[in-house]
Amino acid sequence: MHYSVCCNRWSSDERLDGKTVIITGANTGIGKETARDLARRGARIIMACRDIERAEEAQADILEDTGNENIVVRKLDLSDIKSIKAFAALIIKEEKQVNILINNAGIMMCPYSKTADGFELQFGVNHLGHFLLTHLLLDLIKRSAPSRIVVVASVAHTWTGLHIDDINSERSYDTMKAYGQSKLANVMFARSLAKRLQGTGVSVFSLHPGVVQSDLWRHQHQCIQVAVKIFKIFTKTTQEGAQTTIYCAVEPGLENQSGGYFSDCAPARCSRAASDDDLAQKLWEISCNMLGINWQ
Repeated sequence: MHYSVCCNRWSSDERLDGKTVIITGANTGIGKETARDLARRGARIIMACRDIERAEEAQADILEDTGNENIVVRKLDLSDIKSIKAFAALIIKEEKQVNILINNAGIMMCPYSKTADGFELQFGVNHLGHFLLTHLLLDLIKRSAPSRIVVVASVAHTWTGLHIDDINSERSYDTMKAYGQSKLANVMFARSLAKRLQGTGVSVFSLHPGVVQSDLWRHQHQCIQVAVKIFKIFTKTTQEGAQTTIYCAVEPGLENQSGGYFSDCAPARCSRAASDDDLAQKLWEISCNMLGINWQ
């Protein structure tokens, strides 16, 4: 297998034959490289994407590269509750198991806008969309145990706290803080979910992929885009950026670190806010209220 210097030369020949993996946002960036790697390991890959045309192009590319024909594209728009429910219903009907769910899709530092259901877009897609998706698929994931849920977060979770009284950024909007808050929510969600799933055979991990050269930067001011190009030497390719996701999905024996936060294929320290259990419980309740679900 290939390995990445960024990941302390981690490599693994672990196979995933007979396993089913869902990856959100699998048509581009690190999601696509994760799909490619796990397809190479023999998994059935479900590419959960909003843009079907781009997803089908990525699917063809991965099939040609890996020879794995067991790759399907399914429509999922994480900014729309109706789409999330329709996707989950289809998966539950079509699939007998889901062994690995990778909550990878994300948007980054975009101008202020709202999801179909009125949530601030970054919090809505990066956190709430994946929160609901995981909730709807959880029974199937539990039945498929031992199974894993991998949440792609970011070191950006350290940039800000959780703005409980203005979680939807309606009073004030700072694009970086809103992104940081959505990534903080990712880390807190993974920790909270891991605690709730103790003893079920489902483990949960969150991670920082590194600063990756990807089209996540597309909304950025030209100055930031130029800076990213200048500092390219310090950033990761999408293949390198996918390594920690792959590690959390396939590395044997990680179960006892469920709830943990990883970077460069190793456990890492998350922010103090990210490990505040009381705050995490508040976030859980707020998320349930916003989505109109009851998830004990």
